[in-house]
Amino acid sequence: MAALWILVASFLFSLMGAAVKLASSEYSVAEIVFYRGLVGIILLYFFIRHQGGRLRTEHLGGHLWRGSIGVVSLWMWFYAATKLPLATAVTLNYMSPIWTAVAVIAFAWWQGRQRIALPLLAAIGVSFGGVILALRPAFEAQQWFGALMALLSGVLAAVAYTMVRRLSRAGEPEYRVVFYFLAVNIAAGLAGSLLPGGSPDGAAWHAHSPRGAALLLFIGASGVFAQMALTRAWRTGKVLVVANLQYTGIVFSSVWGILIWHDVFDWHVWLGMGLILASSIAATFYNTVTEKRAAAAASAGVDH
Repeated sequence: MAALWILVASFLFSLMGAAVKLASSEYSVAEIVFYRGLVGIILLYFFIRHQGGRLRTEHLGGHLWRGSIGVVSLWMWFYAATKLPLATAVTLNYMSPIWTAVAVIAFAWWQGRQRIALPLLAAIGVSFGGVILALRPAFEAQQWFGALMALLSGVLAAVAYTMVRRLSRAGEPEYRVVFYFLAVNIAAGLAGSLLPGGSPDGAAWHAHSPRGAALLLFIGASGVFAQMALTRAWRTGKVLVVANLQYTGIVFSSVWGILIWHDVFDWHVWLGMGLILASSIAATFYNTVTEKRAAAAASAGVDH
């Protein structure tokens, strides 16, 4: 069942990305972030009330930190989606396992360990080779900045996932983590819209057309349902299965890009995206196996 949940989440996230790209012709990124949070939090609130959940928490600081890092990551990802072909933006954003691998190697070097995991080094090298291929031929300056935003979004997403795991270990239910994240979305989107330069045309808020309003509602609804499906998958499924099936989002996004924007990629772009995908899966596998071995060793030490 977890496999189905992660497929649903990946499908909905890819649709949300397509809707964000379409909505960017009528709204600023700040407005999209705001409405994503507003629509999502309203829907989630009714769900929480129906389930009898509570919003009161003893870990407000942790939620605010997770929400702040998460919303910056989301903002960067939305910006990248408006500037790049959708499949390229999604692929670059899905490099979180590679950044985790970089952190593992950097930590090992900092600790003075002589042995560096060669599989992780290989995955990192292959992934960045894939980035170079995926971004050729040279993009316009605006597109290169979008690519940088997608990469940085993946870095912050890796940090946010770590903070979510910590909150879960502290006993925080999934709906509460998502609720406070959406609340930070609202605050950040509102602040971004009101700040000078928050919108390319200088307008803090834009009037709604039927098309624009429908897109914003869809972004908020698909985002919160995808988030809940993703959380359910991580809670009930095996880590490797869930982590690898989430990359189907790249396939879905490629389909939307071809159908809606008639994206056409040269062979080296597909090759680059394939290398990023393969190296990310390999890094996920290695990181997961290493964590399991470390946990087993620690458990054996306690037993003895």
